[in-house]
Amino acid sequence: MFKSIREMESGRIYNGTERAAFTPDRITELKADEVFVFGSNLAGMHGGGAAYVAFRKFGAVMGRGVGLQGQSYAIPTMQGGVDTIRPYVDEFIAFAGAHPELFFYVTRIGCGIAGFRDRDIAPLFAKATSLENVCLPRAFVEVIGAQS
Repeated sequence: MFKSIREMESGRIYNGTERAAFTPDRITELKADEVFVFGSNLAGMHGGGAAYVAFRKFGAVMGRGVGLQGQSYAIPTMQGGVDTIRPYVDEFIAFAGAHPELFFYVTRIGCGIAGFRDRDIAPLFAKATSLENVCLPRAFVEVIGAQS
């Protein structure tokens, strides 16, 4: 069930650890069980934006544009429209659901270099709002809440 912004603002406890209510704008470090979810390209060339941060700090692998890599998870956003991103987001949501031992910070994937807007990408993550181990950007939660 979707929680309101107000209900979420105080943060959360997951696996005995206090977590942010929303994905921080800048992530510079992660706890051992946390994963940085970023927008990539299918070729896995992590040269800019959050992809570069994932490569430099969180184990993203050059040449791998999809899935778990170290403490990062790549979701391709550069190959076309929103409909081409949806299957990768669905795959991520299934992965997160199958891995309750991990906590995922989803960045504003697709809303930087790829050129999408929050209102384009956020609805793809609506199903993730039921997962306690997935943290979304505040802007995504606001869009999803407005649509529910």
